[in-house]
Amino acid sequence: MNVNPIYHQSKQTIVDELTLITNAKRDPERFGPLYEKYHAQIFRYVYQRMDDQELAFDVTSQVFIKALSNIHKYEYRGVPFSSWLYRIAKSELYQAYRDRKARKTVNVENMHIFEMIEEFDEDSSVSNKKKLIECLALMKEKDMQLLELRYFEKRSYREIGEILEISENTAKVRSFRALERLKKIFLN
Repeated sequence: MNVNPIYHQSKQTIVDELTLITNAKRDPERFGPLYEKYHAQIFRYVYQRMDDQELAFDVTSQVFIKALSNIHKYEYRGVPFSSWLYRIAKSELYQAYRDRKARKTVNVENMHIFEMIEEFDEDSSVSNKKKLIECLALMKEKDMQLLELRYFEKRSYREIGEILEISENTAKVRSFRALERLKKIFLN
């Protein structure tokens, strides 16, 4: 599987990012570069999971408000700052679902759907793409989240573990099991 360089950073990129974080911790007005760097990415993550663009903007705003107000609590754990933002986004999404402001959805328009099909079927035709989209709709939220992070966003297992607050190994196992459940639905 190819890795998306947006999510996998070099040592220099991480050092530069840590400098931005340190600056934001000292002076909240210097949070802007982190916001600029990650806003579109976090918005896509949120919007892919709900059916309302305006609400997705609101939830994304809440993510960054919470990040800014809690930047002093952030600790570097060997993964990009975005992993911390994704954990906040996940929490805000669940809050929106609980408040019944949003419906859970799966937006697969721009996702790498054929790569997923190739994991368990050689035929990546348009009809199989449609079938896979229907099968994805049957998946549980936790499984869908794992599949999205791994196959659509090209996240490493380490980052998935950080985002979901589980170990890297647990992320591997759960991703494999989620893919197996999807494969079973798809092939039946």
